Amino acid sequence: MAERSLRGMSIGAKSLESDDNVDFAARSEIAYVCPKGHRTILPFADGAEIPNEWECRCGSPAHREGDEDHNGDEIAKPTRTHWDMLLERRSIEELSTLLDKRLQMHREGWIPDYE
Repeated sequence: MAERSLRGMSIGAKSLESDDNVDFAARSEIAYVCPKGHRTILPFADGAEIPNEWECRCGSPAHREGDEDHNGDEIAKPTRTHWDMLLERRSIEELSTLLDKRLQMHREGWIPDYE
């Protein structure tokens, strides 16, 4: 029975079409380099708008290779923390007063202990 079994291929596993007489879209490869030295090469279709900046795999912004318009030594603006935003709304004296009130409420049993 094994001698007469048919050999085939799984459906959808391989295409029976060839790449003969197929014109692929024109592409250009653009290289991006991040401050950590990672180099990424991306293909873009000709005529596509090519961005000057791309996010690197490490999360840093990568700039086009050979593009010296960006300032790599630029100091990044620090992110605003919760504490910074709180200080925009209240003074240290107000925060100290609120903390004392909350601690007093905790001591009196208004705020339960969670353990």
